[in-house]
Amino acid sequence: MKDKVILAYSGGLDTTAIIPWLKENYDYEVICVCIDCGQESELDGLEERAKASGASKLYIEDVVDEFCDEYIMPCVWGYSVYENKYLLGTSMARPVIAKRLVEIARKENAVAICHGATGKGNDQIRFELGIKALAPDIKIIAAWRDEKWTLDSRESEIRYCKEHGIHLPFSADNSYSRDRNLWHISHEGLELEDPSNEPNYDHLLVLSVTPEKAPDEGEYVTMTFEKGTPKSINGKEMKVSDIIRELNRLGGKHGIGIVDIVENRVVGMKSRGVYETPGGTILMEAHQQLEELILDRDTYALKKDMGSKLAQIVYEGKWFTPLREAVQAFIESTQKYVTGEVKFKLYKGNIIKAGTTSPYSLYDADIASFTTGELYDHKDASGFINLFGLSCKVRAMKMQALDK
Repeated sequence: MKDKVILAYSGGLDTTAIIPWLKENYDYEVICVCIDCGQESELDGLEERAKASGASKLYIEDVVDEFCDEYIMPCVWGYSVYENKYLLGTSMARPVIAKRLVEIARKENAVAICHGATGKGNDQIRFELGIKALAPDIKIIAAWRDEKWTLDSRESEIRYCKEHGIHLPFSADNSYSRDRNLWHISHEGLELEDPSNEPNYDHLLVLSVTPEKAPDEGEYVTMTFEKGTPKSINGKEMKVSDIIRELNRLGGKHGIGIVDIVENRVVGMKSRGVYETPGGTILMEAHQQLEELILDRDTYALKKDMGSKLAQIVYEGKWFTPLREAVQAFIESTQKYVTGEVKFKLYKGNIIKAGTTSPYSLYDADIASFTTGELYDHKDASGFINLFGLSCKVRAMKMQALDK
């Protein structure tokens, strides 16, 4: 019997061409594995296409709830955003995909795992670091970096497939390079390759409309959280994945979460992309609004640093590391009392606060008001300011003496 290889399969042109390429160059039995993180219609017709291309088997693995509960939520708790804009939609999905690829490889006794990520992108790092951390004994084949891979364009891949009798539902015309899951959809290529160009949003957007095309009337939304995890929208309790689906609908309708960014890839180059993250943007903002009431200043400040660190860890593909576990453990510990209700209005790309409550709120109206009360006397601030500003005053006195 032939050795088996597990192919991370999306059904797109690259991974379709890789099936006959693997058989031709490695003489492997090819088993395709498509990890469903919420791609929806992109999964239609995959089994027929995979087998017609020469695969012996196709797994379609539904990991949507695992993705939401174990990978998305820690990043929400941390408000983990890469370079102040990117909500890690692709980055968060790669470790759960790598984990399931390894599980299927073990089940099938495969000797190798192959992926179709290019040699210029971040995904090659994320996939391979995940596989190395979980299965250091399994060989990794990166088709685009393999010396046997000679296909260098979309046209050459289409020609290669036709030569091998594979009927394709793809055309040779140009289109955006996209990655979709429940959390977001990313867009790269075409006019986006030149940062001086404005995105062609009418052609580009899938989940959303631009704020200009959003309704002229705002829409109020109420969410509840328990220990940092969303529990309901507008009074209806739902699991996390369904909450994200509903927030995607609401956010897309009101033009929320469209980001145009030039980011720094792990490999060193800059890349430009547009991300649609309507539901994720709302969820992170609602969670942030609730945390403002509950966390003390020092914890809030350190959690902000830890959240940024987690974003870097996830972006760089280092999910399966002791560092990620330690950072996540700190962030998760801060969520013990993040329980309450958040109300906000969605209006033309904006998320506008409309009231937040929590039984664990540290906000005290008697202390915060301008009137003098038992717990806070305005005069008490004099001594505090004298001590707090002592180093500034001493330095100024010394500099003044030197000037004389």
